[in-house]
Amino acid sequence: MSRSEQRAALILQVRSGQLTVEQAARQLGVSRQTYYKWEQRALQALLTALEDQPKGRPKGESDPEKEALQSRVQQLEEQVQLFQEREELRELIMAAGKKNAK
Repeated sequence: MSRSEQRAALILQVRSGQLTVEQAARQLGVSRQTYYKWEQRALQALLTALEDQPKGRPKGESDPEKEALQSRVQQLEEQVQLFQEREELRELIMAAGKKNAK
């Protein structure tokens, strides 16, 4: 069990009446004042985590990996277009050369 998990478990035990603050603080090796600070932070984090969130994906947030991939796809599409144009030119030149040879 990690230290944060231990803290959370002891805070829940205190809040449910299974332990006193003094017992929890002793198990954690901290003062009652430090215990109360941790408890307050934990309860605030719980409230924050339970706030209503907008539905769907967050808007306006950038995803650097997605942007890099989109940029790479665009570069590759441009390269494919250039290769296709070169091939068309090569075929036109070869066709023109055959006409001139006749």
